[in-house]
Amino acid sequence: MKHYPVMLPEVLTSLSMVDGETCVDGTFGNGGYCAAILDSAACSVVGLDRDPNVLPRAQELAAEWGDRFRLIQTPFSKMDEVGLASVDAVVLDIGVSSMQLDQAERGFSFMREGPLDMRMEQGGGPSARDAVMHLSVAELTRVFQVYGEEKRARHVANCIVSAREAEDIVTTADLAAILEKALGRRGKTHPATRVFQALRIFVNDELGELYQGLCAAERILAPGGRLVVVTFHSLEDRIVKSFFRRRAGEVSGGSRYAPEVVNLGPAASFTLPKRSVTKPSDLEVRENARSRSAKLRLAVRTEAGVFEADDRLLPNVLSLSELEARL
Repeated sequence: MKHYPVMLPEVLTSLSMVDGETCVDGTFGNGGYCAAILDSAACSVVGLDRDPNVLPRAQELAAEWGDRFRLIQTPFSKMDEVGLASVDAVVLDIGVSSMQLDQAERGFSFMREGPLDMRMEQGGGPSARDAVMHLSVAELTRVFQVYGEEKRARHVANCIVSAREAEDIVTTADLAAILEKALGRRGKTHPATRVFQALRIFVNDELGELYQGLCAAERILAPGGRLVVVTFHSLEDRIVKSFFRRRAGEVSGGSRYAPEVVNLGPAASFTLPKRSVTKPSDLEVRENARSRSAKLRLAVRTEAGVFEADDRLLPNVLSLSELEARL
């Protein structure tokens, strides 16, 4: 399957790289952004990814671009801990990549049967199977409500717990069958979509990683540095929007899952060239269905100091460490 870097023209315009600058691509994936950024100017790019499966593609880029490109194997939430400082741009494409969805053995997709895993770093931490086999009805309900925005979350949780009492839930097909029976088929959206999304976000702590990644980018960006973030669903965009507006000195309104948070610092650390989101073109949506829910936000670093991280922007849900302690 061909790889489509989502909103590539808009990302390149927002980054506005010039010769001699350095950009951090915090979500390397299949290298689509990296290759285009390297081609856009005589700049350097540092790719970050916690998935070891990206190494062959990174080696191809290194062979093509030489010392203008390098990969650091790390979560983007730790970009401020790997020797990067005073960079000119950071770009984050949040969420699971099409490359990971296409690999049945990763267990991300209900469209391909494989082990119920979903971990970005396979072998590390609890898997999706651990979650569905060990969380209580109340805990599963909360995960599905918040991370999947599933309206029938409690009903789904009850069905999963009943099913696991009869037989272990081992594969993506096992769980998809339970969900299809519990929710039935309505319209074009598969009934497993929201629950699979919720489990993936939970087992990878994606929202926590996103918030910590925004804070880390703030620490390494030079004054005038651009932070470009592409999100794919409302939970991600809500966190980015709140972070940007708070860091720009504005009050961030609360949501049903997170309280109102006010700016804690005396001076803004970012300015917002455009307060609204940028969405993909109609042409891109027609050619690449994955882009239809994408939203791009841009912030520019000021010379002000760095705020302390404050997890009140995150929804209050069971932590991954609480599940890990039971295994």
